[in-house]
Amino acid sequence: MIEPAKTARRQRLIGIALMCGAVATFSCLDTTGKYLLHHMHPLQVVWARYTGAFLLALLFLNPLTRPGMMVTRRPWLQVGRSALLLGSTALNFFALQFLQLDEALSILFSTPFIVAVLCGPILGEWVGWRRWIAIGVGFLGVLLVARPGFGGLHPAALLSLGSAVCYSLYSISTRVLARSDSSETTLFYSNLVGALAMLPIVPFVWSTPSSWFIILLMVVIGGFGSFGHYLLIRGHRLAPASVLAPFIYTQLVWTTALGFLVFGDVPHHWTIAGGLIVVGSGLYLLYRERKVGTAVTDAGIAAD
Repeated sequence: MIEPAKTARRQRLIGIALMCGAVATFSCLDTTGKYLLHHMHPLQVVWARYTGAFLLALLFLNPLTRPGMMVTRRPWLQVGRSALLLGSTALNFFALQFLQLDEALSILFSTPFIVAVLCGPILGEWVGWRRWIAIGVGFLGVLLVARPGFGGLHPAALLSLGSAVCYSLYSISTRVLARSDSSETTLFYSNLVGALAMLPIVPFVWSTPSSWFIILLMVVIGGFGSFGHYLLIRGHRLAPASVLAPFIYTQLVWTTALGFLVFGDVPHHWTIAGGLIVVGSGLYLLYRERKVGTAVTDAGIAAD
């Protein structure tokens, strides 16, 4: 009983590390996407993200090198999950036309609450009271960044909220699929469905890229999307969605830094204060996860 408990603890910690790597990659994706929005329609950016991801992933993961990769036990869930991700991406890029990176991300940070509420009845992964408190404290840090009611946000904030809802359901469906399909299969369908869905739309919004640098970014954004979601899928195979969801908060650090470096957005002192609270909440969650793992190892039973 002790050895399986040690293995489970190690897997959960690795899952957390993969989640942190995924959200760092997503920060790079959003930054690249916002830059491209200055040069093309949001739907063309979405097309570039999925087509680039599909073609790049196809070089390494394809039915020829991985026979049976397209075989899925739950095809409709694969399609539905991919559609949720596509919807979340499209809504996010439309919102980024009007919002700063940190504003859009602050709204996206409502995801852990939605995931925590839904994971119990859907997945049977109930969240303990300590994690609820840590999630709540982290969200207070996000409120310091967004400061709702103090000047208000652009109405495009509703698009970010819709993106958060889609992303929450996507995260839960990723966990469900991790029980039956391989990471490679799930990633393949994510890129395939997105690329096929955008193919008939992009001719109506197409504008020729103005330089080779823009073309390069259209390829790079696909690479960020494919790699980031591969890390996310692998993480969900190792740890419950309710454990991984709060670590989306670490994306705030990356997004603030990239917003300053690329767009010159100087972080407000409220952003810095809120970021410190968010990071502190994430560190406590990591500490709690390690402590729970130790208790499981010592006692040979599940704990929360």
